Amino acid sequence: MPWNTTGSVKLQMITIPNILTVMRLIIIPFFLFFIFRDNPASRLIAVILFIIAAVSDFLDGYLARKLSQDSKFGRFLDPLADKMLVIATLLAFTMLDNQVSMWMVITIIGRDMIVTLMRYLAIRKGTELKTSRLGKTKTALQMTAIIMILLILFVRSYRFDVEQIFLQGHQAGKKNIEIALDLMDQAFKLLPNKEINKRQKSKIFLEPMPYFLMLITTIVTLISGLRYVYTNFKVLLPPYYLFFPKQKGKDD
Repeated sequence: MPWNTTGSVKLQMITIPNILTVMRLIIIPFFLFFIFRDNPASRLIAVILFIIAAVSDFLDGYLARKLSQDSKFGRFLDPLADKMLVIATLLAFTMLDNQVSMWMVITIIGRDMIVTLMRYLAIRKGTELKTSRLGKTKTALQMTAIIMILLILFVRSYRFDVEQIFLQGHQAGKKNIEIALDLMDQAFKLLPNKEINKRQKSKIFLEPMPYFLMLITTIVTLISGLRYVYTNFKVLLPPYYLFFPKQKGKDD
């Protein structure tokens, strides 16, 4: 009964977790539209959209387990949606803030592309990839860093703008890490100075924050990626299947 089999597969794809995953993909263009509009209201909407997407990422996995609606389609699409959301956001950051270096984004994207390839090969081979707490820590740190940077961009949209500081530093031949460390040094020197108000001190502390958040996230992402490849390197080895291998038991 070929038609019935196809219909069954389609029904398995239309589940609450998969709908949430698709919703996350739909949010991406709207998020990008608002993040590039340099006004407080639009930036706030962008923050809210990203938080909704991040929460949906937690919910679809939880519901897939709770409702027993786990599927091959969901296991492939869910991480792909996450990576598309993160990649789109990071690329936006490189255009909105001179602190976010392209090498950081390339490192994170490279790691995610390798993991996506490995996950695809694992599905083709009918096996599961081994995960670790470091991978979950990376995801949590990545999402937290992005939300914090989005909030900083929101604050800057109506309070202050630090792009010129990094731009001037680049023109003087300085690298981002030198500029960020100089700013942090200034901040700590001003900390005990009671003549400077709290708002000014907060401003100086917030100026290099996106750089340090991205630097820590990039380092943890790289380490987790290397561990992921080391733990699951066998999935990269042949044989490679053009079709899903036959498995015993009920197909998920």
